[in-house]
Amino acid sequence: MNDVTKSPILFLKPVLKQMVWGGSRLHEVFGYETDADNVGECWGIAAHPNGDSSINCEKFHERFSNLTLSALWKKEPKLFGDYDTAQFPLLIKIIDAKSDLSIQVHPDDAYAAREENGSLGKMECWYIIDCPEDAVLVVGHNAKTKEELEEMVQEGKWDELIRKVPIKKGDFIQIDPGTVHAITAGCLILETQQNSDITYRLYDYGRKVDGKLRELHIKQSLDVIQVPAKSAKDSVMGTLDLPKNQMNQLISCQYYNVYKLVVSGRCLVPNHESFLNMSVLEGNGLIDGVSIRKGDHFIIPANYGEVRIEGELVIIASTAN
Repeated sequence: MNDVTKSPILFLKPVLKQMVWGGSRLHEVFGYETDADNVGECWGIAAHPNGDSSINCEKFHERFSNLTLSALWKKEPKLFGDYDTAQFPLLIKIIDAKSDLSIQVHPDDAYAAREENGSLGKMECWYIIDCPEDAVLVVGHNAKTKEELEEMVQEGKWDELIRKVPIKKGDFIQIDPGTVHAITAGCLILETQQNSDITYRLYDYGRKVDGKLRELHIKQSLDVIQVPAKSAKDSVMGTLDLPKNQMNQLISCQYYNVYKLVVSGRCLVPNHESFLNMSVLEGNGLIDGVSIRKGDHFIIPANYGEVRIEGELVIIASTAN
């Protein structure tokens, strides 16, 4: 077993976000403490000015007392590996959509740096924890040219423009910058993304908050939407039949690698030169002798060594590129 007093696994306290479209399942399903009935997001592993996870010191070592993840990234970089970025590179969320989210799109790094005060762009991906029968997500659009896209947006031809793809529990979807997308009512999703909070709202069903329509970002959206959209058949990947007790890679892209790990009994996770994010979506068990359960988010430090996980669990893991 690893000497966790020297190289501790970093358990995190999540940040909860109330949203106009949020619900109550983050409390009911995962046990996160809140009295609100419109919590839409749990930022489980986050080091962003709009949400910064704090280190849960009850599990291990007092030297992390009162530290946030962003502070620890700066104070003890060797815990994370060989990165030269000023901020922690990824953001891991669980999203509860009680109602439909707005139709939106994210910029890439170049556009965000130029137009959003040096921010990162946002590439993200979704793992479907749960969804209704016959559920769909908005992924992509049907415009063939930029001119057609602009015309359909200006004329409000949303039913013609928006492309919906069927999904089921356990599906995985990569959302590149420039992809029109939206999570729909009833979906519970784990999202892995670049550490960015930049979203352009293209359409919001005319919803009002406090009597006012929410802001749209039509110009920015038209600037960044990719035309034509990626093929619908290339958008969704099923993951329910993957082998157990091994790290199954779901995506490797410029910013992250994402894995699904289904533990049944006992498995060993190999050493990683980079830090490894882990979010427990189902079940309970032990990691190197420490109890873990559904809703836990933690980081295995770089070069921690081989990790032993026991129990019956479903985990989504990620490393940064």
